[in-house]
Amino acid sequence: MSIQVYVNGQYFPKEEAKISVFDHGFLYGDGVFEGIRAYGGKVFRLNEHIDRLYNGARGIMIDIPLKKEEMAEVVLETLRRNELKDAYIRLVISRGTGDLGLDPRKCKTPTIICITDKIVLYPEELYNKGMEIITA
Repeated sequence: MSIQVYVNGQYFPKEEAKISVFDHGFLYGDGVFEGIRAYGGKVFRLNEHIDRLYNGARGIMIDIPLKKEEMAEVVLETLRRNELKDAYIRLVISRGTGDLGLDPRKCKTPTIICITDKIVLYPEELYNKGMEIITA
């Protein structure tokens, strides 16, 4: 089964999920994102992550066209479609498609993306034995 990715109200196999090369998130990094985890079928602090996403978007004057409850449902539905209980979730909101200029007013609709997948940060042995670290 291919991972399903939410892009602007539709689900696509990850190989088919696309945005415009004129999207200001791609061209200028103009957007916000949240990295979220799910453990045992429960999304860790989903409401707090959604609040932070919306606050960040408001801070750069992006008006997300979904209500917070709808965004939470996007996350949960993406997890369900991918049959994931333990997962990394990446919610991305970009300014949206515009032209090559910097004027944000030319980007009429933000791009909304939700990706869920398994993530392995370290080799299994480090989880079992631990690792040495240095802090400064």
